[in-house]
Formats: sequence, structure tokens, C-alpha cells
Amino acid sequence: MPSKHLFKNYVSIATTKLRKDALAIMEAGLRAIETRSAVHRIISLKGDVLKIGQKNYKLNTYRRIFVVGIGKAALECAMALEEILGDRIADGIILDVKKGKLKHMKSIAGTHPFPGYENVRATGEIVGLLKAVESQDLVIAIVSGGGSALLCWPYQMECNDIAAITKVLMDKGATIREMNTVRKHISEIQGGQFVRLAYPATIAGLIFSDVPGDDLSMVASGPTFLDTSTAKDAKLILEKYTVLTTCKMPSCSLIETPKDPSFFEKVTNTCVVSNSVATKAMMLEAKALGYKPVLYSNDLQGEAQEKGKMLAELVKPGEVLIAGGETTVQVRGNGMGGRNQEFVLGALGAIEDGALVMSCASDGIDHSPVAGAFADLEVKGKAKLLKLKPEAFLAKNDSFAFFQKTKTFLDTGVTGMNISDLMMAIRTKK
Repeated sequence: MPSKHLFKNYVSIATTKLRKDALAIMEAGLRAIETRSAVHRIISLKGDVLKIGQKNYKLNTYRRIFVVGIGKAALECAMALEEILGDRIADGIILDVKKGKLKHMKSIAGTHPFPGYENVRATGEIVGLLKAVESQDLVIAIVSGGGSALLCWPYQMECNDIAAITKVLMDKGATIREMNTVRKHISEIQGGQFVRLAYPATIAGLIFSDVPGDDLSMVASGPTFLDTSTAKDAKLILEKYTVLTTCKMPSCSLIETPKDPSFFEKVTNTCVVSNSVATKAMMLEAKALGYKPVLYSNDLQGEAQEKGKMLAELVKPGEVLIAGGETTVQVRGNGMGGRNQEFVLGALGAIEDGALVMSCASDGIDHSPVAGAFADLEVKGKAKLLKLKPEAFLAKNDSFAFFQKTKTFLDTGVTGMNISDLMMAIRTKK
């Protein structure tokens, strides 16, 4: 990367050795999952043989190569694919949260975390492309986090209905598995339906995992995977969170996803990168800095503020406790901020002398313009001086405002990467 530090506000926040160490460990994790580098690690072209992971594709056996990309790592991945394949790419559509310059593909920016009509229009173009491919074509599908909202082709409802259902599930603390199970069954392109549209073309899925436990079939609601969930499962989740009542919707039509394995015989999905890559790099950096690294979990889930407090209480002197995952926030107020900032704010009361807690969204967008935050004893003192009551900010889900006042937010900008969130608690030796 061109800049020395990934954090734009590094100079203003790296004011102690503990902070510098914590930032170095987090940066190591983020650098390890940088999209273009990850693509070049896993994909190579020698002559007419394209190698993706362990699978070889003899390009002279395909008539055309198309690329369809969705999610917050799609644009950067597409740029890397152009570096590898160049003029061999016949056409493609890349739907990301940002636009970029591509030579062989169309770049479109959509809305996130809620789908807008821009997403529907772009998805319509993707549907048109997939329906036009033939049996001798190769479709490279880039699937990354954020794709559930970006790829929007509603089944018997409007785009704003999808947005309303998504918001209720998010506000009520539904897990990503629950949310994406519903999304699969209110869409005509997710839950393996992407494959049905492109059948019988060959599909090479490039998956950037942002889900806890790396269940790749849940990334972006699994457009290239045979779905094991059912419309009945989705119905039960809608009932559990009283979604239709809250949305004031009389009913919700659910579609069953394709269950015929023959649709998927020419589909190979490869995980390009996941949070385990990042947490491994974080552990190596922590060890190099003289700490004892401990991997708490690559599948951390649960209420954000509770998990933040837990990590703060568990870390021992001389340790760095590292985790990757996706916590949830039950929205009770109308403040701003995401699960990473709420995670750290929840930890604040349990932070002791010589300790620090940090949490960062790998995409750089924690439901706000920042990636996350960190807190140490100095932040506790500053909050007291400014008469900031963490519990009041938590009650309003206004963690963004709290860390703007303490100036200990993490600013990376939109990174073009997307795995699960990265969290850590670090403590100096006594």
C-alpha cells in the first residue's frame, strides 16, 4: 500500500507505546487480507491455464470469459483479475459500494447496508448478462460481503420492502445467518439462483468470507451455492422477530431456492481470504512485539457491548487476546455507530491500567464514516473529564458520538476489503 499506515489518523492516536503496538497488530491483520494481493496469491495464469486455488481452467476450452462481481471487495478483485487476464475478459459487471476505472468490465456503485433502486437496476443488468451466457462460457463470480444488499432482485415485492425487512432484522439483533436465510428466500438471484440463471455455463466463484465460522454459503446470501435452508426456515425467522407486524406488511412471499444438484455440477467456489488469515497475521505481529498472542475465536458472535466487556476482563498481563467474527447490536436508540464502536464502548468500564481494547471493521465502514474505535485508561480519564457517561451513549446506540469526542476512532476510509470484524484486547506486563 502507498501510505506508511493504514489509519489516516495514525499520528493523532498513536501517542503511547501501547497504542502503537495495538495499531501495528491491527494493521498487520488488515494488510494480510488486502484484496488485490490476496487475489494474486490464489490465482495465476500460465499460458492457457488459469489456476484458481487447486483447480485449473484450460481457457482454450471456453468460448468467452465473463466476470460478475458483487460486494465491498468486488472492485479491487476485478482490478486484480484485469491484471491477470487482460483482454481475455469478454465482458463483466462489478457492483460495489464504490465505482472505479475498469477496462473490460462495467463498474457500478450501489447502496449499502440497505438496497436502493440503483441496486435493482444494476442487478437487472447482471441478470441479463447471466441469462445470455452459454454452455461454453466461463463466468468468474466475485462474491464478497455487502453483496446481500447490493445484489437486489426482489421476489414479488418492492425494493423498499426488502430494505424494511432488513432494517427490522438488524435492529432486533438477528444474526447474519438468520438475516441471510431470509434474504435468500425473498430474492430471485441469491441462494444459488445466480447459478440457475447462468446454467449451463461453468462458474468459478471467488469468495471473500465475511461471515463467522467461514460458512461460505452465507457470504452475500450464497448466490453461487446450493442452499440447504428452506422457505419454511425463512418464515420461522420472520415470525421470531415479528418482522411483518413491525413493517406493517400484510404478507411476504417466499421463494424456494434451487435444490437440484445438477445445476451446480459445473460450479467451483474458492475462498480467497477470510478472517483466519487476518488473525494469524495479528498473532505473528503480537509475538514479534514481545506479547503472548492468544486466539480467542475466529467465530465471535453475540451482543457487541457484552463481548467487548468480556474480552477486556479476560486479557492477562503480557497478552494480546485476538478475535474475528461478527457481533450484533440490539438497537434501542437513534444514535450513530456500529458493532465495532459499541464493542469498545461496552468494554470501557472493564479496562484496567496497562490495557487497551480495539475493534475494527475490515471494510472501513462501521455503520458510520469510521472503521471502529479503541479505548484505554486515558480514554476513561478523558470521558470523566468531559463528563461523558458511556452507559448513556450505549442506551442511545450512539458510540460514534462518544469516540468523536474522545478522538479515539479508527479512520481507514473505504478499504476495498471485507472479512469479519477484527477485535483485540492487549495488556502490558506488570
